Amino acid sequence: MGAVADRWLAWRDKHLASPLFQRWAAGFPLTRWIARREARALFDLVAGFVYSQVLLACVRLRLFDVLAAGPLDLRTLAHRFEMTPEAAQTLLAAAESLKLVQRRSDGRYGLGERGAPLVGNTPVTAMVEHHAALYQDLRDPVALLRGRAGEGALAIYWPYAGAQAPSQLGDERVAAYSALMSASQPLVADEILDAYPMARHRCVLDVGGGDGTFLTAAAARTPGLQLMLFDLPAVADRARRRFAAHGLVDRATSAGGSFLTDPLPRGADLATLIRVVHDHDDARVLAILRAVHAALPPGGSLLLAEPMAGTRGAEPMGDAYFGFYLLAMGRGRPRTAEQLIALLQATGFTGMRLLPTRLPLQTRLMHAVVGTAPSL
Repeated sequence: MGAVADRWLAWRDKHLASPLFQRWAAGFPLTRWIARREARALFDLVAGFVYSQVLLACVRLRLFDVLAAGPLDLRTLAHRFEMTPEAAQTLLAAAESLKLVQRRSDGRYGLGERGAPLVGNTPVTAMVEHHAALYQDLRDPVALLRGRAGEGALAIYWPYAGAQAPSQLGDERVAAYSALMSASQPLVADEILDAYPMARHRCVLDVGGGDGTFLTAAAARTPGLQLMLFDLPAVADRARRRFAAHGLVDRATSAGGSFLTDPLPRGADLATLIRVVHDHDDARVLAILRAVHAALPPGGSLLLAEPMAGTRGAEPMGDAYFGFYLLAMGRGRPRTAEQLIALLQATGFTGMRLLPTRLPLQTRLMHAVVGTAPSL
Protein backbone atom coordinates (compact mmCIF):
# COMPACT_ATOMS: atom_id res chain seq x y z
CA MET A 1 0.00 0.00 0.00
CA GLY A 2 1.56 3.29 -1.13
CA ALA A 3 1.51 6.88 0.04
CA VAL A 4 -1.44 7.79 -2.20
CA ALA A 5 -3.56 5.04 -0.66
CA ASP A 6 -2.49 6.13 2.83
CA ARG A 7 -3.60 9.71 2.14
CA TRP A 8 -6.94 8.49 0.79
CA LEU A 9 -7.52 6.34 3.87
CA ALA A 10 -6.62 9.23 6.17
CA TRP A 11 -9.17 11.44 4.35
CA ARG A 12 -11.78 8.69 4.56
CA ASP A 13 -11.20 8.08 8.28
CA LYS A 14 -11.46 11.79 9.06
CA HIS A 15 -14.81 12.10 7.34
CA LEU A 16 -16.32 8.84 8.61
CA ALA A 17 -15.45 9.89 12.15
CA SER A 18 -17.19 13.26 11.72
CA PRO A 19 -20.76 13.47 13.11
CA LEU A 20 -21.52 16.19 10.54
CA PHE A 21 -20.45 13.93 7.67
CA GLN A 22 -22.43 11.03 9.10
CA ARG A 23 -25.60 13.15 9.22
CA TRP A 24 -25.01 14.41 5.68
CA ALA A 25 -24.38 10.89 4.31
CA ALA A 26 -27.51 9.56 6.01
CA GLY A 27 -29.64 12.22 4.34
CA PHE A 28 -28.06 12.55 0.88
CA PRO A 29 -29.98 10.34 -1.63
CA LEU A 30 -26.87 8.88 -3.30
CA THR A 31 -25.17 7.89 -0.04
CA ARG A 32 -28.20 7.20 2.16
CA TRP A 33 -28.27 3.46 1.37
CA ILE A 34 -24.56 3.11 2.16
CA ALA A 35 -24.94 4.95 5.47
CA ARG A 36 -27.89 2.77 6.47
CA ARG A 37 -26.11 -0.43 5.45
CA GLU A 38 -23.01 0.46 7.46
CA ALA A 39 -25.05 1.58 10.45
CA ARG A 40 -26.84 -1.76 10.41
CA ALA A 41 -23.53 -3.63 10.14
CA LEU A 42 -22.08 -1.70 13.06
CA PHE A 43 -25.17 -2.34 15.18
CA ASP A 44 -24.96 -6.04 14.34
CA LEU A 45 -21.45 -6.04 15.83
CA VAL A 46 -22.76 -4.37 18.97
CA ALA A 47 -25.73 -6.72 19.30
CA GLY A 48 -24.09 -9.91 18.05
CA PHE A 49 -23.97 -11.58 21.47
CA VAL A 50 -27.71 -11.05 21.92
CA TYR A 51 -28.38 -12.59 18.51
CA SER A 52 -26.30 -15.64 19.40
CA GLN A 53 -28.18 -16.06 22.67
CA VAL A 54 -31.50 -15.95 20.82
CA LEU A 55 -30.18 -18.78 18.67
CA LEU A 56 -29.00 -20.68 21.75
CA ALA A 57 -32.45 -20.39 23.32
CA CYS A 58 -34.06 -21.74 20.13
CA VAL A 59 -31.61 -24.66 20.04
CA ARG A 60 -32.06 -25.57 23.70
CA LEU A 61 -35.84 -25.46 23.32
CA ARG A 62 -35.56 -27.55 20.12
CA LEU A 63 -37.75 -24.94 18.46
CA PHE A 64 -36.68 -25.83 14.92
CA ASP A 65 -37.41 -29.53 15.37
CA VAL A 66 -40.79 -28.68 16.93
CA LEU A 67 -41.77 -26.43 14.02
CA ALA A 68 -40.55 -28.98 11.48
CA ALA A 69 -43.80 -30.86 12.12
CA GLY A 70 -45.79 -27.78 11.11
CA PRO A 71 -46.59 -24.20 12.22
CA LEU A 72 -47.90 -23.65 15.75
CA ASP A 73 -49.56 -20.72 17.48
CA LEU A 74 -48.11 -18.63 20.28
CA ARG A 75 -50.06 -20.19 23.15
CA THR A 76 -49.20 -23.73 22.08
CA LEU A 77 -45.52 -22.89 21.91
CA ALA A 78 -45.58 -21.03 25.23
CA HIS A 79 -47.22 -24.03 26.95
CA ARG A 80 -44.76 -26.43 25.37
CA PHE A 81 -41.77 -24.36 26.45
CA GLU A 82 -43.14 -23.73 29.96
CA MET A 83 -43.08 -19.94 29.70
CA THR A 84 -45.61 -17.14 29.68
CA PRO A 85 -47.12 -16.08 26.36
CA GLU A 86 -45.35 -12.74 26.79
CA ALA A 87 -41.94 -14.41 27.13
CA ALA A 88 -42.66 -16.70 24.19
CA GLN A 89 -43.66 -13.68 22.13
CA THR A 90 -40.33 -12.01 22.97
CA LEU A 91 -38.42 -15.07 21.81
CA LEU A 92 -40.46 -15.56 18.64
CA ALA A 93 -40.28 -11.89 17.68
CA ALA A 94 -36.51 -11.97 18.11
CA ALA A 95 -36.21 -15.23 16.15
CA GLU A 96 -38.43 -13.82 13.40
CA SER A 97 -36.24 -10.73 13.07
CA LEU A 98 -33.24 -13.04 12.60
CA LYS A 99 -35.14 -15.12 10.00
CA LEU A 100 -35.03 -18.18 12.22
CA VAL A 101 -38.82 -18.41 12.25
CA GLN A 102 -41.49 -16.86 10.05
CA ARG A 103 -45.03 -15.77 10.85
CA ARG A 104 -47.71 -17.76 9.05
CA SER A 105 -51.49 -17.42 8.71
CA ASP A 106 -53.76 -17.28 11.76
CA GLY A 107 -50.92 -15.99 13.96
CA ARG A 108 -48.95 -19.22 13.76
CA TYR A 109 -45.17 -19.52 13.51
CA GLY A 110 -43.23 -21.75 11.13
CA LEU A 111 -39.62 -22.24 10.18
CA GLY A 112 -37.71 -19.31 8.74
CA GLU A 113 -35.16 -19.50 5.95
CA ARG A 114 -32.30 -19.65 8.44
CA GLY A 115 -34.09 -21.92 10.87
CA ALA A 116 -35.08 -24.63 8.39
CA PRO A 117 -31.46 -25.74 7.72
CA LEU A 118 -31.04 -26.29 11.48
CA VAL A 119 -33.71 -29.02 11.68
CA GLY A 120 -31.88 -32.12 12.88
CA ASN A 121 -28.57 -30.35 12.19
CA THR A 122 -26.52 -31.82 15.03
CA PRO A 123 -23.14 -30.48 13.77
CA VAL A 124 -24.28 -26.87 14.00
CA THR A 125 -26.46 -27.14 17.09
CA ALA A 126 -23.66 -28.91 18.98
CA MET A 127 -21.38 -25.95 18.25
CA VAL A 128 -24.08 -23.50 19.35
CA GLU A 129 -24.30 -25.30 22.70
CA HIS A 130 -20.50 -25.46 22.97
CA HIS A 131 -20.17 -21.71 22.58
CA ALA A 132 -21.27 -21.22 26.18
CA ALA A 133 -17.69 -22.11 27.16
CA LEU A 134 -16.25 -19.68 24.61
CA TYR A 135 -18.43 -16.82 25.82
CA GLN A 136 -17.35 -17.51 29.38
CA ASP A 137 -13.71 -17.08 28.35
CA LEU A 138 -14.49 -13.92 26.39
CA ARG A 139 -16.24 -12.12 29.24
CA ASP A 140 -13.08 -9.96 29.58
CA PRO A 141 -11.38 -9.97 26.17
CA VAL A 142 -8.74 -7.43 27.21
CA ALA A 143 -7.62 -9.62 30.12
CA LEU A 144 -7.50 -12.56 27.72
CA LEU A 145 -5.33 -10.62 25.27
CA ARG A 146 -3.00 -9.52 28.07
CA GLY A 147 -2.64 -13.07 29.34
CA ARG A 148 -4.27 -12.26 32.68
CA ALA A 149 -7.47 -14.28 32.36
CA GLY A 150 -6.06 -17.47 33.88
CA GLU A 151 -7.07 -20.96 32.76
CA GLY A 152 -10.40 -20.70 30.98
CA ALA A 153 -13.23 -23.03 30.14
CA LEU A 154 -11.89 -23.90 26.70
CA ALA A 155 -8.45 -24.83 28.04
CA ILE A 156 -10.18 -27.25 30.39
CA TYR A 157 -12.53 -28.48 27.67
CA TRP A 158 -9.61 -29.27 25.31
CA PRO A 159 -7.27 -30.89 27.87
CA TYR A 160 -4.61 -31.89 25.33
CA ALA A 161 -3.93 -28.22 24.58
CA GLY A 162 -2.17 -27.62 27.88
CA ALA A 163 -1.35 -31.11 29.13
CA GLN A 164 2.29 -31.95 29.75
CA ALA A 165 1.66 -35.59 28.81
CA PRO A 166 -1.47 -35.64 26.60
CA SER A 167 -1.06 -39.34 25.79
CA GLN A 168 -1.78 -40.11 29.46
CA LEU A 169 -5.23 -38.50 29.41
CA GLY A 170 -7.95 -40.94 30.37
CA ASP A 171 -11.30 -41.54 28.72
CA GLU A 172 -13.13 -39.25 31.12
CA ARG A 173 -10.90 -36.32 30.06
CA VAL A 174 -11.37 -36.85 26.32
CA ALA A 175 -15.04 -37.84 26.27
CA ALA A 176 -16.60 -34.35 25.99
CA TYR A 177 -14.42 -32.96 23.22
CA SER A 178 -14.44 -36.26 21.34
CA ALA A 179 -18.25 -36.16 21.31
CA LEU A 180 -18.23 -32.57 20.03
CA MET A 181 -15.74 -33.35 17.26
CA SER A 182 -17.77 -36.40 16.28
CA ALA A 183 -21.00 -34.37 16.18
CA SER A 184 -19.47 -31.58 14.09
CA GLN A 185 -17.50 -33.84 11.75
CA PRO A 186 -20.16 -34.92 9.20
CA LEU A 187 -20.37 -31.55 7.42
CA VAL A 188 -16.58 -31.35 7.21
CA ALA A 189 -16.34 -34.95 6.03
CA ASP A 190 -18.80 -34.35 3.21
CA GLU A 191 -16.87 -31.27 2.07
CA ILE A 192 -13.60 -33.22 1.95
CA LEU A 193 -14.96 -36.34 0.31
CA ASP A 194 -16.85 -34.34 -2.31
CA ALA A 195 -13.69 -32.39 -3.18
CA TYR A 196 -11.29 -35.35 -3.12
CA PRO A 197 -12.68 -38.82 -3.92
CA MET A 198 -10.38 -41.40 -2.32
CA ALA A 199 -10.87 -44.30 -4.72
CA ARG A 200 -7.43 -43.59 -6.19
CA HIS A 201 -5.82 -44.60 -2.88
CA ARG A 202 -5.27 -47.94 -1.22
CA CYS A 203 -5.07 -46.88 2.43
CA VAL A 204 -5.68 -43.64 4.34
CA LEU A 205 -4.14 -42.65 7.69
CA ASP A 206 -6.19 -40.08 9.62
CA VAL A 207 -3.80 -38.32 12.00
CA GLY A 208 -5.59 -36.90 15.03
CA GLY A 209 -8.63 -38.71 13.70
CA GLY A 210 -10.73 -38.58 16.87
CA ASP A 211 -13.27 -41.34 17.33
CA GLY A 212 -13.17 -42.35 13.66
CA THR A 213 -16.19 -40.41 12.41
CA PHE A 214 -14.37 -39.16 9.32
CA LEU A 215 -12.90 -42.56 8.45
CA THR A 216 -16.32 -44.16 8.86
CA ALA A 217 -17.69 -41.69 6.31
CA ALA A 218 -14.73 -42.35 3.99
CA ALA A 219 -15.32 -46.08 4.26
CA ALA A 220 -18.95 -45.66 3.18
CA ARG A 221 -17.88 -43.61 0.15
CA THR A 222 -14.97 -45.90 -0.87
CA PRO A 223 -15.68 -49.58 -0.14
CA GLY A 224 -12.16 -50.84 -1.00
CA LEU A 225 -10.27 -48.30 1.08
CA GLN A 226 -8.24 -49.50 4.07
CA LEU A 227 -8.37 -47.27 7.15
CA MET A 228 -5.77 -46.33 9.75
CA LEU A 229 -6.26 -43.89 12.63
CA PHE A 230 -3.80 -42.31 15.05
CA ASP A 231 -4.78 -40.28 18.11
CA LEU A 232 -4.26 -40.16 21.86
CA PRO A 233 -4.65 -43.65 23.37
CA ALA A 234 -7.99 -42.92 25.06
CA VAL A 235 -9.35 -41.41 21.85
CA ALA A 236 -8.03 -44.29 19.74
CA ASP A 237 -9.92 -46.69 22.00
CA ARG A 238 -13.13 -44.81 21.21
CA ALA A 239 -12.34 -45.14 17.51
CA ARG A 240 -11.93 -48.90 17.84
CA ARG A 241 -15.39 -49.13 19.36
CA ARG A 242 -16.85 -47.06 16.52
CA PHE A 243 -15.16 -49.20 13.86
CA ALA A 244 -16.51 -52.35 15.52
CA ALA A 245 -20.02 -50.89 15.71
CA HIS A 246 -19.92 -50.11 11.96
CA GLY A 247 -18.53 -53.50 10.93
CA LEU A 248 -15.14 -52.09 9.92
CA VAL A 249 -12.88 -54.30 12.05
CA ASP A 250 -11.42 -56.02 8.96
CA ARG A 251 -10.68 -52.67 7.25
CA ALA A 252 -9.69 -50.35 10.10
CA THR A 253 -6.91 -50.15 12.66
CA SER A 254 -6.53 -47.59 15.45
CA ALA A 255 -3.21 -46.75 17.11
CA GLY A 256 -2.68 -44.62 20.19
CA GLY A 257 0.14 -42.20 20.95
CA SER A 258 1.27 -38.61 20.58
CA PHE A 259 1.99 -37.32 17.08
CA LEU A 260 4.47 -34.90 18.64
CA THR A 261 6.75 -37.63 20.03
CA ASP A 262 5.72 -41.02 18.61
CA PRO A 263 6.22 -42.32 15.06
CA LEU A 264 3.07 -42.66 13.03
CA PRO A 265 1.93 -46.00 11.59
CA ARG A 266 3.24 -46.71 8.10
CA GLY A 267 1.56 -48.35 5.16
CA ALA A 268 -0.86 -45.67 3.99
CA ASP A 269 -0.49 -43.83 0.69
CA LEU A 270 -2.75 -40.96 1.86
CA ALA A 271 -2.72 -39.09 5.17
CA THR A 272 -5.30 -36.62 6.43
CA LEU A 273 -4.99 -33.80 8.97
CA ILE A 274 -8.52 -32.55 9.61
CA ARG A 275 -8.93 -29.57 11.93
CA VAL A 276 -5.62 -30.42 13.60
CA VAL A 277 -2.98 -27.95 12.44
CA HIS A 278 -4.65 -24.75 13.63
CA ASP A 279 -4.65 -26.11 17.20
CA HIS A 280 -0.85 -25.86 17.42
CA ASP A 281 1.99 -23.35 17.20
CA ASP A 282 4.46 -23.43 14.31
CA ALA A 283 7.03 -25.61 16.09
CA ARG A 284 4.47 -28.29 16.83
CA VAL A 285 3.00 -28.07 13.33
CA LEU A 286 6.45 -28.67 11.86
CA ALA A 287 6.86 -31.71 14.12
CA ILE A 288 3.47 -33.08 13.04
CA LEU A 289 4.18 -32.54 9.34
CA ARG A 290 7.60 -34.20 9.62
CA ALA A 291 5.99 -37.21 11.28
CA VAL A 292 3.38 -37.43 8.52
CA HIS A 293 6.06 -37.06 5.83
CA ALA A 294 8.09 -39.90 7.39
CA ALA A 295 5.04 -42.18 7.52
CA LEU A 296 4.14 -41.79 3.83
CA PRO A 297 5.93 -43.36 0.85
CA PRO A 298 7.52 -41.23 -1.90
CA GLY A 299 4.69 -39.73 -3.92
CA GLY A 300 2.22 -40.24 -1.08
CA SER A 301 -0.47 -37.61 -0.58
CA LEU A 302 -1.50 -35.42 2.32
CA LEU A 303 -4.87 -33.70 2.70
CA LEU A 304 -4.87 -30.79 5.14
CA ALA A 305 -8.37 -29.53 5.91
CA GLU A 306 -9.41 -26.65 8.13
CA PRO A 307 -10.88 -23.14 7.97
CA MET A 308 -8.10 -20.81 6.83
CA ALA A 309 -7.43 -17.18 7.60
CA GLY A 310 -7.76 -14.80 4.69
CA THR A 311 -10.46 -16.82 2.95
CA ARG A 312 -12.18 -14.39 0.60
CA GLY A 313 -15.71 -13.72 1.73
CA ALA A 314 -15.10 -15.43 5.08
CA GLU A 315 -12.41 -13.25 6.63
CA PRO A 316 -14.15 -12.93 10.03
CA MET A 317 -14.30 -16.72 10.40
CA GLY A 318 -10.53 -17.13 10.25
CA ASP A 319 -9.18 -14.00 11.87
CA ALA A 320 -11.94 -13.01 14.32
CA TYR A 321 -13.70 -16.23 15.31
CA PHE A 322 -10.80 -18.70 15.24
CA GLY A 323 -8.29 -16.05 16.26
CA PHE A 324 -10.06 -15.51 19.58
CA TYR A 325 -11.24 -19.10 19.97
CA LEU A 326 -7.68 -20.43 19.79
CA LEU A 327 -6.43 -17.62 22.02
CA ALA A 328 -8.95 -18.72 24.65
CA MET A 329 -8.01 -22.34 24.09
CA GLY A 330 -4.41 -21.42 24.87
CA ARG A 331 -2.65 -22.76 21.80
CA GLY A 332 -2.61 -22.51 18.02
CA ARG A 333 -3.60 -19.82 15.55
CA PRO A 334 -5.47 -19.50 12.25
CA ARG A 335 -3.20 -19.52 9.20
CA THR A 336 -3.55 -18.42 5.62
CA ALA A 337 -3.07 -20.85 2.76
CA GLU A 338 0.28 -19.20 2.04
CA GLN A 339 1.49 -19.75 5.62
CA LEU A 340 0.48 -23.41 5.46
CA ILE A 341 2.29 -23.84 2.17
CA ALA A 342 5.48 -22.47 3.75
CA LEU A 343 5.22 -24.98 6.60
CA LEU A 344 4.61 -27.84 4.17
CA GLN A 345 7.59 -26.83 2.05
CA ALA A 346 9.81 -26.71 5.14
CA THR A 347 8.98 -30.34 5.88
CA GLY A 348 9.60 -31.70 2.39
CA PHE A 349 6.14 -31.66 0.84
CA THR A 350 5.73 -30.47 -2.73
CA GLY A 351 2.99 -29.72 -5.24
CA MET A 352 0.76 -27.88 -2.78
CA ARG A 353 -2.59 -26.88 -4.23
CA LEU A 354 -5.91 -25.78 -2.84
CA LEU A 355 -8.86 -27.91 -3.85
CA PRO A 356 -12.22 -26.15 -4.22
CA THR A 357 -14.83 -26.95 -1.59
CA ARG A 358 -18.48 -26.01 -1.66
CA LEU A 359 -18.34 -24.08 1.63
CA PRO A 360 -14.86 -22.58 2.10
CA LEU A 361 -16.22 -20.72 5.13
CA GLN A 362 -16.44 -24.09 6.82
CA THR A 363 -13.53 -26.01 5.32
CA ARG A 364 -10.70 -25.36 2.91
CA LEU A 365 -8.68 -28.26 1.59
CA MET A 366 -5.01 -28.39 0.61
CA HIS A 367 -3.34 -31.32 -1.17
CA ALA A 368 0.41 -31.92 -0.96
CA VAL A 369 2.76 -34.70 -2.10
CA VAL A 370 5.73 -36.28 -0.35
CA GLY A 371 8.87 -34.99 -2.03
CA THR A 372 12.37 -34.58 -0.63
CA ALA A 373 13.52 -35.46 2.85
CA PRO A 374 12.25 -32.92 5.39
CA SER A 375 14.61 -30.13 6.38
CA LEU A 376 15.90 -29.99 9.95
